[in-house]
Amino acid sequence: MKLTQADFKKRRDRLAEQMGSNSVAVIATRAEMYRNRDADYKYRADSSFYYLTGFAEPEAVAVIETFAQGEAYRYTLFCRERNREMEIWNGYRAGLEGAVEQYHADQAFAIHELDQKIVPLLLNKSKLFVRLGQTKKFDAEVGGWLHKAKAMQRQGGDAPQQIIQIDSIIDEMRLKKSAQEIELMQIASNISAEAHTRAMQTVKPDMMEYALEAELNYIFGKNGCVPAYNSIVGGGENACILHYVENNKPLKDGDLVLIDAACEYECYASDITRTFPVNGKFSPEQKALYNIVLDAQLAAIDATRIGNNYKYPHEVAVKILTQGLVDLGLLQGDVDELIESEAFRQFFMHGTGHWLGMDVHDVGSYKIDEDWRAYEAGMVVTVEPGLYVAPDDETVDAKWRGIGIRIEDDIVVTENGPLVLTKNVVKTVEEIEQLMAS
Repeated sequence: MKLTQADFKKRRDRLAEQMGSNSVAVIATRAEMYRNRDADYKYRADSSFYYLTGFAEPEAVAVIETFAQGEAYRYTLFCRERNREMEIWNGYRAGLEGAVEQYHADQAFAIHELDQKIVPLLLNKSKLFVRLGQTKKFDAEVGGWLHKAKAMQRQGGDAPQQIIQIDSIIDEMRLKKSAQEIELMQIASNISAEAHTRAMQTVKPDMMEYALEAELNYIFGKNGCVPAYNSIVGGGENACILHYVENNKPLKDGDLVLIDAACEYECYASDITRTFPVNGKFSPEQKALYNIVLDAQLAAIDATRIGNNYKYPHEVAVKILTQGLVDLGLLQGDVDELIESEAFRQFFMHGTGHWLGMDVHDVGSYKIDEDWRAYEAGMVVTVEPGLYVAPDDETVDAKWRGIGIRIEDDIVVTENGPLVLTKNVVKTVEEIEQLMAS
């Protein structure tokens, strides 16, 4: 399943409508990134640029102009020209003809003509929608274009009088997903679930963390996907490091391994975390902590409903985690007071979720004015509580130390309640042990 150019046009239609008449929007894709000598990272287009254009090549700028009320807007794409020699080395380009024929631009110009061609597109527009603050280079270019436009006053021209962050519109557009977007995210989730299942079935004591990561990458790659973010494969106490990505230690018999890894399909991300025993069997302490996290996650998922605010599932999870820690003796005191003082943060120090979409930490405001925003149909969020007992935490009995657990799923807010995109990978103690024994 892929989005069509008709889908991208609908997005430009919505943007143009919200811009209002006599306005212009300018949005650039991201630059290629240097890795080391003579090598770049594999290119991935800027998410918001791709969201509007479907154009995946570097060195591109999209311009959308609106005119008088009721008139059609104009979409201009600046991109690289066809170049036989460069295409031999680096691959085919759409070129100016392809920008019009394949990507439905109304007109296209070579990217090296941007400075010359863009100023007439800005002249006498009332508003300029642009993304500032992404790179100093682009900010400086925008400033230069506005200076040139302002200098043309005596010739009857002028620069836009209002400059508005275009992200204020695009981020809100991206926050609520269409049925097609959710279908793409479901595909990504299914592939990621398959990868986690394979990891549970192939792990064994003394295996290296990076070897287990390779099992995940195999599933991603054979389905035409790439990791949506740097994979975390943390065995034992490494699971207590929230963003552990070295993945270079052996997995020990008796330890848990925490895997936070998922793929991107057609520029849409999934995000899954599972924690399971290296030898296939939870110890009593591991099982006790794991079930607290699972209870908190299930309750938080159920709380991810239309009308509840973004923070509510986190509050639900915190209460269950704190009560569980008290029951096990890792915390002492009244649960409400422990929550009020944030004593739980000794063992749970992050939030319970984030928006998910084209970016794994996707765009969209979490608050409206000063209030946490309410969930609406089409929003996609992760739910990922955890407990982490530091290996050097001498305030707790030694049997708990070095245990790190997180469970994460991807949830679509729907009229019929939360839809779990990542349900295809098991997560109860019984299911995990049964799968690993099979």
